[in-house]
Amino acid sequence: MFNTLLAVAETESVINFRLPDIIVILIFLIGMALVGVYFSRKNNSTEEYFLGNRSFPGWAIGISMLGTSISSVTFLALPAAAYVLDYRNIIPNLTLPIVAVFAIIFFIPYFRERKITSAFEFLEHRFSHWVRLYASLSFVFLQLLRLSTVLYLVSIPIAFITGQHIILVIIIGGIFISFYTVLGGIEAVIWTDVVQTIILLGGGIVCFGVIVTKMPEGLSQIIDIGLAHDKFSIGSFELNLNERTFFTMLLIGLIGFTTEYSSNQNVIQRYIAAKSMREARKATAICAILSVPTWLSFFFLGTCLFAIYKVFPDQAVANMDPDQVLPYFILTQIPAGVAGLIIAACLAAAMSSLDSSINAISTLVTVDFLKRYISTERDDTYYLKMAKTFAMIAGTMMILGAIAFHFIPRESIVDLGFILSSVFGGCILGIFLLGFFVKRIDNFSIITGMAAAIALNLYLMMSFFGWLPAKLTFVFHEYWTAALVNITLVVVACGTSLFRSPKTSTPQT
Repeated sequence: MFNTLLAVAETESVINFRLPDIIVILIFLIGMALVGVYFSRKNNSTEEYFLGNRSFPGWAIGISMLGTSISSVTFLALPAAAYVLDYRNIIPNLTLPIVAVFAIIFFIPYFRERKITSAFEFLEHRFSHWVRLYASLSFVFLQLLRLSTVLYLVSIPIAFITGQHIILVIIIGGIFISFYTVLGGIEAVIWTDVVQTIILLGGGIVCFGVIVTKMPEGLSQIIDIGLAHDKFSIGSFELNLNERTFFTMLLIGLIGFTTEYSSNQNVIQRYIAAKSMREARKATAICAILSVPTWLSFFFLGTCLFAIYKVFPDQAVANMDPDQVLPYFILTQIPAGVAGLIIAACLAAAMSSLDSSINAISTLVTVDFLKRYISTERDDTYYLKMAKTFAMIAGTMMILGAIAFHFIPRESIVDLGFILSSVFGGCILGIFLLGFFVKRIDNFSIITGMAAAIALNLYLMMSFFGWLPAKLTFVFHEYWTAALVNITLVVVACGTSLFRSPKTSTPQT
């Protein structure tokens, strides 16, 4: 995502942003804000604010999950990957349907049967409040980091297009996102996601239609050009764990999506917000069924861009980075106004990730910290008021963090994100999976495994960045950090449990 948005921001002034596009974007954003105002009238309890009274239909949650999964990164980065190379980056995404099956069979019942609000309440029921506290703190910290990073990166191309200073763009954008999220709660998040996803998909269809009609021989010519330049390849099938081969990317996808669908509050909150178990399962199935064709369509859009600029060479495109080609095409080949709607939806898709994270942070801080440790005997009105306050604080920290990133060397942002993500939350997946499937693991065993996993995480991080003497450095590819850390957690926790009596290993309820 960083490379995508940075590249767009650094495009030379070959793009003229048209007044109708600006007007459409403003109308779209105002509409999103009004959604927040509308739903603010319905938020009379924390149950409504966090979960919409657990009454959402499965189709709406499924489209919302789809919108989160495709995001603006899909709209910009995937066509760029296909434009410059081939389809090998689609491989991790192909694992989503596999993980969705596990979620439907195992994960969703675990969370829904316990009538919980926070995903991490499960960890206290299963192990102890210390494990829940670690997981909750890690998630909140990482979401705050993610909020700041995404807001900063999204602000780069907006500042370029509008000619405004990036700090002003960060402040205005952050206030806007926080406004409708704080007011509207989860209902504003989900319903704006639905609208944004539909428009984003429509934008991709419009781009595809324009390209096909401009090609002298239509769709068949695009396919012929793609085949001639090996654009449909999915990479090598060699068993090389240090390269982006088919099997490496497949494993990365399995780990990533299993983490998302078993332990990410943004996803779990949607499971819980569905009006029934059936609707939660339907939502997950809808997301899984629609996501892969959606991702493939955006890869094919990249092939279409490659084909049209082969047939109609453009010197401006020849001098661009791949990430810049689609925005250039939209603003030069799509009619004014329609282009603005596509760009607005692209930006809104990024905002859907931000509003989901703000709402998730508000939920966790209220449920996992305030109600659990600080103010345990207050009425629901107080907790609702504090939930909105925490959402405002999260939005403020997002803005301040994004401004701070502006003064950090850009190449250091990716490294910083990797370091912090590695230290915090690196073993969350293993904790949840052991909690779900291995009844013998008790609190002592899981904490022992966590200690070993965190220690390994720190060691791998220092090795990766060359902070250790050569003799102590373990050479590996960063792709495998999550796998190694979670395997260590599982092995140590299971090994420890073998020396514990069955009585002490009984799960807590």
